[in-house]
Amino acid sequence: MVEQNSQVPSGARLRVPLPDLWTVGAFGIALVVLAPMVSVLWIAFHPTENIWPHLLATVLPRYLGNTLALMLGVAALTATVGTGAAWLTTMYRFPGRSWLDYALLFPLAIPAYVGAYALVDFLQYAGPVQSGLRDLMGWTSARDYWFPQVRTLWLAIVVLSAALYPYVYLLARAAFREQSGCSYEVARALGCGPWGLFARVGLPLARPAIAVGVALALMETVADYGTVQHFGVQTLTTGIFSTWLNGNNAGGAAQIAGVVLALILLLVGMERISRRNARFHRQSRASRPVEAAPLHGLSAWLAFGLCLLPFALGFILPVAVMGWHALRRPEVWLAPGLGDAFRNTVVTGGAAAVLTVGAAIFLVYGVRMAQHRAARWILPLTTLGYAAPGAVLAVGILIPLAGVDHQLADAILALTGHDPGLLLTGTAVALVLAYAVRFFGVAQGAVDAAFGRISPSLPMAARSLGRTPGGVLRAVHLPLMRASVATALLLVFVDCVKELPATLLLRPFNYNTLSTRVFELASLERLGEAAPAALMVMAVGLTAVALLARANR
Repeated sequence: MVEQNSQVPSGARLRVPLPDLWTVGAFGIALVVLAPMVSVLWIAFHPTENIWPHLLATVLPRYLGNTLALMLGVAALTATVGTGAAWLTTMYRFPGRSWLDYALLFPLAIPAYVGAYALVDFLQYAGPVQSGLRDLMGWTSARDYWFPQVRTLWLAIVVLSAALYPYVYLLARAAFREQSGCSYEVARALGCGPWGLFARVGLPLARPAIAVGVALALMETVADYGTVQHFGVQTLTTGIFSTWLNGNNAGGAAQIAGVVLALILLLVGMERISRRNARFHRQSRASRPVEAAPLHGLSAWLAFGLCLLPFALGFILPVAVMGWHALRRPEVWLAPGLGDAFRNTVVTGGAAAVLTVGAAIFLVYGVRMAQHRAARWILPLTTLGYAAPGAVLAVGILIPLAGVDHQLADAILALTGHDPGLLLTGTAVALVLAYAVRFFGVAQGAVDAAFGRISPSLPMAARSLGRTPGGVLRAVHLPLMRASVATALLLVFVDCVKELPATLLLRPFNYNTLSTRVFELASLERLGEAAPAALMVMAVGLTAVALLARANR
């Protein structure tokens, strides 16, 4: 046998491919997005003062129990309302169906905390419902009649479900529309009635999409602060605020945030499993789409009423209450602080939108250009920021950023003799960073879809003509992605305007945005002064919902 020489010739060198700028930048952006969640876990396991046994023995069971009860109620209600409305508008024709088909999406424009303020104002003792009852029945005080408590867990579930059911409705409607009409014709021929068609054909095929919508609604439920705080429901998110701000214990807040993060990761895992199974196959090219059946008489008006109810509760009521307060006192539009809150909202939201979409473009393009297999894991990991509640991100951002801020100030003081103060946590920088991390998944999804719609032959032709990767991005991709990039900027900006927990925890002293102004004034029972800011937030949200409705025609 001939012995082969496995040694490398002396003149040859092993060449290890070095990562290029795009790969390094993509990994760097991914680290920034994931760092707050890692920071939360690190602080939770290495607190300055470990109060975990105290939390476990006192408040944590109550926080967790209320959170789970809230999630269970919202899951049941959003699944029922969203799926039922999607089934009715897809399978039947009835009066008002054409505009309800899109109007049922409008509650997405209303932050849940605005809906909470409106419902409490509508039902409370001085509100129109009880005032009307007293006038009608001749009652003079609350002792003369019984009225259910307004600020309860059950009404919090109703308000959150009215704001979040469109997640289920949107996905379930798409699933029902993608099904083949032939399946329903066969089921009818076999004797299935309307309920049988839904239970045996429609629901099993749409179940993965419904599960995804419910998971998204539950993520928003766990992240909510304004609604549960107004209804007096102590959840894990309110526990973070209480432990950090009232108890002055960042480690304990991080430990509660770790529990929230575990719940969110569980929901993300369930959502991924459901999405993996969400496949719809037409039986043949000749299969027909679902044809809506006409309803007549009482059935038609019953279907209209069932679809109108969630739209009225989730959209008409908040807009009507806030609009009535704003019109009743027009001078509140000139109230001091409203202009500053509007300007701060535009500046922070605009800066965060530009930063987030720019980083998403760099990341997605860098992953596509990268030669390393590890880069494939970046895109799904960076979407976890969207699942993390704002309060959790605030804990993971502010504490490490404060440490960096103090070290930076000490270094500048040692070099120049001038104390610059807090450069990062004392300004809106932390707020912009939290927005960018929180909504990076929104921008990344829009940008990644835009890249996927561009034919690979176009950038290949540009590269063959000598263009660099950066030149290809500027000359080929960005012009073709202009509309998608604009949509991503708008969606991120809208989410920044509506975000409340992260803004409350990270804003500089005496720095208000529209969302925090609504929260502060409504908490002081000054809803008339909060109404203009609430209407501005809702108007911004409507633009995004209009885009969504247009894309899902």
